[in-house]
Amino acid sequence: MGEYLLGLDAGNTVLKAVIFDRAGNEIAAASEEGHSRMPSPGHVERGLDELWANARQVIRACIEKAGIPPEEIAAIGCAGHGNGLYALDRDGAPLIGIQSLDTRAAGLVDEWREAGVGDRTYPIARQRPWPSQTPTLLAWLKRHRPELFNRIGTVFFSKDFVVNRLTGRRVSEVSDMSGAGLLDLAARRYDKALLEAYGLGDCMDLLPPLIESADIAGTITEEVARQTGLAAGTPVVGGLFDVVASALGSGVSRTGSASIIAGTWSINQVVIDGPDLDGPVFMSSTFDRTRYMAMENSATSAANLEWLVREFFEGEHAEGVSPFDACCALAGAIEPAADDPLYHPYLYGAQQDGHARAGFYGIAGWHTKGHLVRALLEGVAFGHRQHIETIRKAGAVFNEAVLSGGGSRSLIWPQIFADVLGVPVTVARSRETGALGAAIAAGTGVGLFTDFGAGAAAMVRTERHYRPDVSLEAHYTRRYALHQDIAEAMAPLWRRLTAVPPAAAGAA
Repeated sequence: MGEYLLGLDAGNTVLKAVIFDRAGNEIAAASEEGHSRMPSPGHVERGLDELWANARQVIRACIEKAGIPPEEIAAIGCAGHGNGLYALDRDGAPLIGIQSLDTRAAGLVDEWREAGVGDRTYPIARQRPWPSQTPTLLAWLKRHRPELFNRIGTVFFSKDFVVNRLTGRRVSEVSDMSGAGLLDLAARRYDKALLEAYGLGDCMDLLPPLIESADIAGTITEEVARQTGLAAGTPVVGGLFDVVASALGSGVSRTGSASIIAGTWSINQVVIDGPDLDGPVFMSSTFDRTRYMAMENSATSAANLEWLVREFFEGEHAEGVSPFDACCALAGAIEPAADDPLYHPYLYGAQQDGHARAGFYGIAGWHTKGHLVRALLEGVAFGHRQHIETIRKAGAVFNEAVLSGGGSRSLIWPQIFADVLGVPVTVARSRETGALGAAIAAGTGVGLFTDFGAGAAAMVRTERHYRPDVSLEAHYTRRYALHQDIAEAMAPLWRRLTAVPPAAAGAA
């Protein structure tokens, strides 16, 4: 059997391919940034032909950089952003790709909340409807785009689309389907009553066959081998919801361990032994036959820093210095003070409020760019803290966390996380934890590892550790309370801001 594993990571913005050896060392990596389309306010889509073209390109580039015979790749795993909606038509051709940043269904979620739909879905899926959730988007298409809805043959996720192109198989797996609220979580299967609660009782045939994350989905076809440089017949496993993959790729696999991901989304998750806790959480995902991830997530994390850099800091840094590092250095030079500005990280809405918007508060004439950057870094960490508190209230117990995602690459932001969250924070050595988690699943699927835990033990190493600064505990407790109070006060104003005026609605 080959000595290497290929992990793919199909995120909302970038698609990556990374070849690892069995000890988790990165042999080669390649990436390609995709392009989102925003055809209407709140609509965030991507071209599926471009996604597949990028996948072919990064795979070939990665193999060429590695300089290894493709036959030495024992298996391939793919991770991808959860939720959103990726659809093929009835002939298997790409139809539409809606990303998990999309908020077009916010009004439908409001309607369902009033009708108590979540009271029907939560006992089955351990999840209530939210704007970017796959069944919510499917219901929105059914109502508002019936001509497109009637062409759908298969509904699945970003990584499932890549697996489909690699193997020709239409399948999905349990971590993504449970993370999207489409499974009876305890039974780990599709459920007719659940689909009926979403108004999708006639859509069971749109869901593909369900497999385990480490099951073999198919093998590389001859045509794909010619296009990518892979060896025909290489096994491809079902793969993983990217937040679960990132947890595994950062070493989080044991019950009671916690993973925080500061990526496009704010991901906060704790491994538990069963599907139930003492209280509700945003979502739960099953990633093996006995354990689950209890999660609190929202699109409120490092995408905020990406936006700030793109719009205000491009070109404003020394040659050879990343603009992200330059921004974080500005923030690191600021001595925390009681009157520092605050920031709400709601560029793409809040978890249960698609109307929420981002904003800086409390800016004074003596504040600098560094103050604003620090406010943004703290605001993102406050969003994570809100989610962590919900998980703890639900009964999950943990005393430390592993931080991954783009935010973990900063030498400053992880310390802010430790100070705001009040727990020690560890950063894994690998920068590509999603691809590494996918590679662990691939290795498990072909028998290199007995299970995910053994794979994580063999392939994951830690790099840095941060302890909370106890002298800042009172400072951040006060600022977090202000952050929450302002959000509560702003909620009705956000709804007024995003409401469509009657004249505009009539014109549309």
